[in-house]
Amino acid sequence: MRVFVAGAAGVIGRQLVPQLAAAGHAVTASTRNPDKAALLRMLGAEPVVVDGLDAMAVGEAVARAEPEAVIHQMTALAGGADLKHFDRTFAVTNRLRTEGIDHLLAAAAAAGARRFIAQSYTGWTNARTGGPVKSEDDPLDPDPPAAQRESLAAIGYLERAVLAAAPVPGIVLRYGSLYGPGASDAFTGLVAKRRLPVIGDGAGIWSFLHTRDAAAAAVAALEQGKPGVYNITDDEPASVAEWLPFLAEAMGAKPPRHVPVWLGRLAAGEVGVSMMTQIRGSSNAKAKRELLWQPAWPTWRQGFRTGLDTADPVRGAA
Repeated sequence: MRVFVAGAAGVIGRQLVPQLAAAGHAVTASTRNPDKAALLRMLGAEPVVVDGLDAMAVGEAVARAEPEAVIHQMTALAGGADLKHFDRTFAVTNRLRTEGIDHLLAAAAAAGARRFIAQSYTGWTNARTGGPVKSEDDPLDPDPPAAQRESLAAIGYLERAVLAAAPVPGIVLRYGSLYGPGASDAFTGLVAKRRLPVIGDGAGIWSFLHTRDAAAAAVAALEQGKPGVYNITDDEPASVAEWLPFLAEAMGAKPPRHVPVWLGRLAAGEVGVSMMTQIRGSSNAKAKRELLWQPAWPTWRQGFRTGLDTADPVRGAA
């Protein structure tokens, strides 16, 4: 199949391009950074340099590729998030999830693509009420912390746009919290310096995902996915109080500090408190059942010990 991957030099794209090539697909891979073109060619793709927010450039690039499928992996993230100013950190990514998704969907339809797959997210987006683990049928958070409202609105916009994108069948992959090469450096750096404490009771539930498993899910969706939304996470949602000390131990770092909620709020704002004490995890049962996808790192316990430093060809922006 001819596949156009937008945002192919990001942490998922760098895993996805070689998996697609190995499966026999002809890949055109876009990056906004000209310095990454040689890498994409080395990984097995025909590179194209394009800004995902430039509608005309996106349309021309997709038209030249004549893809049968388009995969959206565009983000603009570097380093760690400023939790007190979460939406500011994600401002460009939010534009890629709104303006950028519109440009890419229009280009895919004009090119006659038969399938469209888009990266989304699951975790802090879930409603913070009810049970600890949510499925695709559960609602998104109707009242997120103020500093996350724009980011949640952008995620909702992307999902609605992809699912409504006639005549191109759309698939949304809600990735869990990523780790692995290039995806967790800032995170593990904080753990190593004991600058990521357990806030309050640490009851927030996280669902993790290795970048290589994220890429494998995109390949599975390309080859046999039906239109709809899929949570792509590992098999073991876990509380901060459980996974954070384990990560520190796996890294050979000192145990994390514990701080009360009031102090955590001063340091990390309401978003930090929510993510440490309130958020819900996500079930991957639908993806495993319908995409026939199985994570190579089925639990963060294994992944934190063996998956943080697996080989990665390059780091940086998509």
